Amino acid sequence: MSELNLTNHFLIAMPAMTDPFFAKSLTYVCEHNDQGAMGIVVNRPISLTLSELFAQINMPLKPVELEDVLVHFGGPVQTDRGFVLHDTVGTWQSTLQVNDRIGLTTSKDILQAVGEGQGPRHLLVTLGYAGWSQGQLEQELADNAWLSVAASEHILFDLPAEERLPAAMALLGIDYATLSDEAGHA
Repeated sequence: MSELNLTNHFLIAMPAMTDPFFAKSLTYVCEHNDQGAMGIVVNRPISLTLSELFAQINMPLKPVELEDVLVHFGGPVQTDRGFVLHDTVGTWQSTLQVNDRIGLTTSKDILQAVGEGQGPRHLLVTLGYAGWSQGQLEQELADNAWLSVAASEHILFDLPAEERLPAAMALLGIDYATLSDEAGHA
């Protein structure tokens, strides 16, 4: 196993990525270890609002400023399950702590807190996640399917979905339009 650890990094899909789940996607890696990797696609809002989601699960959503926030497609794995990427790690029942400031929570208690106006300051609610088996992400990187860059909380939580991919590219000093779908190896 290589020492590569892309936890708390963005994966930027290269132009040659033809998988419809990941073409032109920006994925935030929540965990990467010798067993594999998991992440959340952060630039694919769907037509479901938080207000509609909370109505479906029979929970009140009191903060009106969250009513029109869009839920995102987080990836093709467990698309019937909600994932909340958030700052302020907190003490939720089921949280993967990405770093000392960001967590990924799957337990309903975080949604209850959000509905009551007691949740994290910044959050991104998704349905589904992206997963890679042992060595799969490393192979995809070797095949030039992805670029990686250290993640930015500003990009995750402060920018609209359509600005996240170009902003992540800018961290590398690259414009997406200038990328080639051909790869070379030295």
